[in-house]
Amino acid sequence: MTPPASNRPAIAFAMMPSRTQHVLTSELVQQLDTVGRVLDAAPMERFDDERARKLLAETEILITSWGSPHIDAAVLAQAPHLKLVAHAAGTVKGLIEDSLFNKGISVSHAAQANALPVAEFTLAAIIFAGKQVFRFRDAYVADRHRGRTQSMQSQAIGNYGRTIGIIGGSRIGRRVIELLAPFDYKILLCDPMVGEAEARRLGVEKTELDGLMARADIVSLHAPSLPATRHMIRDHHLSLMKQGATFINTARGALVDEEALLVTLKTGRIDAIIDVTDPEIPEASSAFYELPNVFLTPHIAGAVGLERTRLGEMAVDEVIRFIEGKPLLYEIRRDDLARMA
Repeated sequence: MTPPASNRPAIAFAMMPSRTQHVLTSELVQQLDTVGRVLDAAPMERFDDERARKLLAETEILITSWGSPHIDAAVLAQAPHLKLVAHAAGTVKGLIEDSLFNKGISVSHAAQANALPVAEFTLAAIIFAGKQVFRFRDAYVADRHRGRTQSMQSQAIGNYGRTIGIIGGSRIGRRVIELLAPFDYKILLCDPMVGEAEARRLGVEKTELDGLMARADIVSLHAPSLPATRHMIRDHHLSLMKQGATFINTARGALVDEEALLVTLKTGRIDAIIDVTDPEIPEASSAFYELPNVFLTPHIAGAVGLERTRLGEMAVDEVIRFIEGKPLLYEIRRDDLARMA
């Protein structure tokens, strides 16, 4: 039996509808309204108007996602009953600040749900890179016959026995490792936080960055974007890569010295599959758009379309756990922010 409305916590939403289609389906909102009391199904896009002030005054649980306004001390002063912020997206950096933790408000995020499509995209990228799919496509389309592509099939390509280098044992990096397990790959992992025993458990060989870059046929980047990791991939590392190797970045553009990457790519020595850049949209004149050995996508590895519903489902599950007095599965604590992407 649904408890009376007076006993159910007040729930509100803050996000940009144009960026969050499919995150909170009508079924999920209805589910929330049975365990809590949804104040308004329309999300707040700003916190400084009269409607927001009225909603915040009652809100006990705030579900946020992409495009949510920043939650600072001034917003918290308008939300005296707030107990939980459940973020139906990945990183909460840029959304919250210490004042929230000072008030004892719990925070949860759905980064685990966003990790799944990134890992799936990466798996597809690795398989396509190993098989040189994009080169085959270009040759076939250019020639309109199979003379050149027939001879390409005799080259040392394909996915059998290839060495994959994973940089970063993050939630995404680990999921990629899991997805690669059924294939005939040798997997190298570079992550200073992963010890030898854990590497053995993951079924990978732990190695330093230079060794990984030199040995891997395909390198996939999954490190967090922090001040300490900015441009962690530089010309030195790129110069170590094998002729014909592929570099994949589905993490953050700031991790790579892109000027050095473009210099290397222009030689044609390596290929790249790039989903993220710094800035997020390269300049119109950027060689990323033109180089034939670059496969560029507009930051789509993460949740898009129907994949976004996983984010909403995870946030709703966390809200239900919170209401039922159970521990949150994906809680973020103050100390976590310094290590998060």
